[in-house]
Amino acid sequence: MWEIYDDLIDSIPDDLTVLECMLGVSWTAVKSENGIGVAKTIKGGKKGLEIGEISGLKLKELAKYAKSWNMLEASLGQAAINSAFNTAPQCADSPGLTLNKEHEHGKNNAFNLLSEDLVNKKVAVIGHFPEVEKLHDICNLSVLERDPWAGDYPDSACEYLLPEQDFVFITGTAFTNKTMPRLIELSRKARIILVGPSVPISEVLFKYGVYIIAGFIVTDEKLIWKAVQEGKKMNIFKHGGEMICIRR
Repeated sequence: MWEIYDDLIDSIPDDLTVLECMLGVSWTAVKSENGIGVAKTIKGGKKGLEIGEISGLKLKELAKYAKSWNMLEASLGQAAINSAFNTAPQCADSPGLTLNKEHEHGKNNAFNLLSEDLVNKKVAVIGHFPEVEKLHDICNLSVLERDPWAGDYPDSACEYLLPEQDFVFITGTAFTNKTMPRLIELSRKARIILVGPSVPISEVLFKYGVYIIAGFIVTDEKLIWKAVQEGKKMNIFKHGGEMICIRR
């Protein structure tokens, strides 16, 4: 179950260090020599923080906390992983990948990019993304959510629904809460799209059957740091970052 985490962590260069970090209300940010990585701040899990001094720590060492069952530690670990991979230069230099930048703050997002492919298909979305209900007009949609909205399924329905799907969109927070390996396993017959700022933009994920990575890169470090500090939620996309989609 830890293989996908270990592969991501092992891919982080040994010479990167943690320059700064911020555990915000909505988002967590970690800055290294490569840039800033962000991840959704998740609370709960095992009690007690074990991390000591963070600044100056090897980035790979902080990234290992993505495997922690304390969700605040895991949020820091996931942001550390993303600090290594989710930068414009890293994405541009990845050989053999197709990169599509989203324009106008997400109007060209992963759901829209695949809209023609989704017509009349069975589509599951893990996480209630903004305006996801519009997909009901074109496909047989199932939304699974830990805190369900009206019409959503509880996340426990994944065991029953995912094996039947044609497309499965999975929120990046599934890395942090440790459900990602099982969700991918259950979705092996579907095309899997990983979505959101918490998703590492790494070719490693294609080894596990991922079809598209729809992740987040920081374009203005000062603005994104301020957005994390001020507890911005979805507005983070308008404050120093943009989503990109990568496929083989």
